[in-house]
This record gives sequence, C-alpha cells and structure tokens, in this order.
Amino acid sequence: MQMHIEKISNNHQIEIIEALACEIWNEHFTPIIGKAQVDYMLEKFQSKKSIAKQIENGHLYFLIRKNSRHIGYLGASPESSHLFLSKLYITSAERGKGYGRKAIKFLEDLAIEKELRKILLTVNRNNSDTIETYKKLGFVVQRSIVKDIGSNFVMDDYEMVKDI
Repeated sequence: MQMHIEKISNNHQIEIIEALACEIWNEHFTPIIGKAQVDYMLEKFQSKKSIAKQIENGHLYFLIRKNSRHIGYLGASPESSHLFLSKLYITSAERGKGYGRKAIKFLEDLAIEKELRKILLTVNRNNSDTIETYKKLGFVVQRSIVKDIGSNFVMDDYEMVKDI
C-alpha cells in the first residue's frame, strides 16, 4: 500500500480537492444530512474559492495519494492548545484499507512538530461508522455541539479529542 500525503501548494491541487469533496460528500453525507445541506456545505466550505481563503488564513490542506491516484484529503489548523482536524475524507473505494489510520499518524506527527499534544475534531452525530473508526484510533467523545451554519442548516456534531 503506497500512500503519500502532500501539502497543497497550487490551484491545480485545490481543484483536485474540490472534485474529491464533491464525489465523497455526495456519496457519504447525502444519506446523513440530505442533498440540500451537502450542496450548501460544499459551496460554503469546500469550493475552490473557500479552500483558497482557508489556506490564506493558515489552514493546512493535504492530498492523500495512492500510487498516482488521489484518494482523499486532509484539512487541519494548528490552534493554541491542539491541532484541529477539520477534514479527513477518503473515497469510498479506498475506505477500510488503513489509509485513515496512516493519515491520523501523519497528523499526530504534525501536532508533535508544532508542540501540540491533542488532536480535536468534530463529526456528525449520525455518522456512526466514522465515529466508531475514530474511537478505534484513540479518540473519545468530549461533548455535543450544535452549530448554526446559515441558510437554516446546522451542524449536529460530537467533538472528539485524542491525546498524543
């Protein structure tokens, strides 16, 4: 299993992330939150323009590549007391093959490099398979969060944390 994680450094890579987001979100999240909210969130948070703005503001994006094919992506922000993992998405054909575990190890190393001892994330409360995966990787549920994201949509999440 040849997996590489590469930091985003150009517009072409942002376009690849935008395409991966569209594929993964429509497949995975439509049954959980519905097509209207998926479309809204893709435009608001995962469009080329939005990703470029996030990177400008210090957010880190990485592409996950298996051999020569991009199979997913990561997004994270170093914060004062932790590394916030905002995105870890793998295409459906590549889930369950250990790529998520390797991505979390990559993020643990990044957190340590930045002298942070925790990784924090939020995950939709109805995304049960993903919650179980994070638990297997050492994350624990810290609390529930409901956040208004506009246009009558909310993110109904668990906040999970892993000490490193």
